[in-house]
Amino acid sequence: MPDPGQMKIGFYFRADNEPALYWADKIRSFIGKKNPGTRFTNKDPQILLVLGGDGTILEAVNKYHHLSNPLILGFNLGTVGFLASVREPIDFLPALVKFFKKRYSVVERMMLLISVERNGKDIFSSEALNEAVIQNPLGMVDIEALGNGTVIKKVRGSGVLVATATGSTAYNLSAHGPVVMPGIKCIILTELMAHDVPSPSIIFKYNQEIKFKVKNFRQRGLITVNKSKADVILITDGGEPFPLQEGDIVKIKSSPHLVRFIELENNYFFKSLKEKFSIK
Repeated sequence: MPDPGQMKIGFYFRADNEPALYWADKIRSFIGKKNPGTRFTNKDPQILLVLGGDGTILEAVNKYHHLSNPLILGFNLGTVGFLASVREPIDFLPALVKFFKKRYSVVERMMLLISVERNGKDIFSSEALNEAVIQNPLGMVDIEALGNGTVIKKVRGSGVLVATATGSTAYNLSAHGPVVMPGIKCIILTELMAHDVPSPSIIFKYNQEIKFKVKNFRQRGLITVNKSKADVILITDGGEPFPLQEGDIVKIKSSPHLVRFIELENNYFFKSLKEKFSIK
């Protein structure tokens, strides 16, 4: 772990987020006074301070994980903040004191590696911390899910969602998938609005590759993607949609990259769940 007194620290936040601008200045000043040997840089930080909600943290992960792979210290300026290290602004500066005293742990979270094969060639590749979604938002699609060459599920409905444990509390939870502790390395398969009798989610071991074959859908061109028409799309971590065609094979497995989150509070995940479900 880097020496807190001489580390390189970067900031990530959305430029239009006024509370984030305020806190970035306040935190930078606080660190400068407490640890004058700290170097601030967004080029190759060892620690990345992220100010915003879970969406902002996902953006930061996608930008930095393959560069310097910094430790992520998230300050929640959104709602519950499952990915943040600190939930409430009142705790931001005390959390930094704990961090500089090395009173923290590091949780490594797996990512998904997603690729699309068309006519025998890979034409798309991406990584995701939360999930990958194959979906026909305005209609139905038939999809075959295969593991080790065996069909493990046939889906006829809006599509399928493949999540990590980190993403289990995001879209997967909204689709009635299971909640999984973020440190568990696994792959979760959940149907989206199945038109047949719905089947439960399946949880796979992290080293399992799953292939999804887009079998059939009604081609109407109801969605515009990059100035072209599409019906079925692939979306990773809420990013730009990629249009899929009949016969495409989407391959999903664990990425070799692990994202490292700083955890300052015991039972932080369960406390976040309690807040999300409004448990008193």
